[in-house]
Amino acid sequence: MTEISAFEIADYLDSPDAMRGYPELAMDDENPDVFITALGHVAKARGMSNVAELSGLGRESFYKALRSGSKLRYGTVQKVVQALGFRLSLEKSEAA
Repeated sequence: MTEISAFEIADYLDSPDAMRGYPELAMDDENPDVFITALGHVAKARGMSNVAELSGLGRESFYKALRSGSKLRYGTVQKVVQALGFRLSLEKSEAA
């Protein structure tokens, strides 16, 4: 019998460009859970414990923050984004 392993997106985030591009694209979705989930996948690819430590959040709080449906405060988003080695920026949209 053929064994099929579960798909894990973090396994494919194997370059700095992929790790940056994935959450960047996720920010275009109107559902904030898409962005939060993308940050979680990048954190998993980089090592959850390491990123949690760099963010200054407790490990349990870090896992809860990146769970779908969490209501993150901006300060928490900033800590996670910075721990991943990114920064958020704004640009003018085409719709403006």
